[in-house]
Amino acid sequence: MSEDQTVTPIIERRRIEAELLKEVYETLKAKLGREQAQDLIAESVRRSAIAQAAGFAASAPGGTSLQSFVDIQRHWTAGGALEIETVGRDATHFAFNVTRCRYAEMYKAMGLGEIGHLLSCQRDGAFCEGYDPKLKMERTQTIMGGASHCDFRYHYEEDAA
Repeated sequence: MSEDQTVTPIIERRRIEAELLKEVYETLKAKLGREQAQDLIAESVRRSAIAQAAGFAASAPGGTSLQSFVDIQRHWTAGGALEIETVGRDATHFAFNVTRCRYAEMYKAMGLGEIGHLLSCQRDGAFCEGYDPKLKMERTQTIMGGASHCDFRYHYEEDAA
């Protein structure tokens, strides 16, 4: 993804997307029911995250790596959108906790708490798929889900095909 495409902070892009998706979700829910509406939103957002990740990957200087992934994290934290504390970092691991998530706060304020996890949290694993298949993420809890923090644990499988 070029710098021109990331001029708008990601949190602002997510707010704009959410304004539209809120109406799409309400329409789908009225016509198809809550479960199907959420399934469709989840799949659409997942596909979007993979595509956006591929754009970032294509512009990674020298190709993708754990370091190139770490380097782009600034786009998600810009303007205090996420407050994080690094737990550990080495050649193949990057671990941090999100202690404040303005994305979660924003979705709840917009009346989208019911699908905030679909609009934001589920993007994280899907992003790995589109960015580099060697990049794996584990997370056991999220602020959006009611936890005190989100626990992100990334592993880069250097020998993976």
